[in-house]
Amino acid sequence: MRRRLVLTNEAARHPFRRSLPPPVTQSRSRRDDDQDIRLFVVSFTAFFICFYTFLF
Repeated sequence: MRRRLVLTNEAARHPFRRSLPPPVTQSRSRRDDDQDIRLFVVSFTAFFICFYTFLF
């Protein structure tokens, strides 16, 4: 018997859900939160600089 390269989720009962990869762990969300905060700060700073230069 040949094994698949992608690990299956044995807890899933439906055949389609078994073929999907296991769910993503929470370790990635921490990095995404940091990137969201960084994007907000950069966007806010860019808007403030543009607004300030148009004002004066």
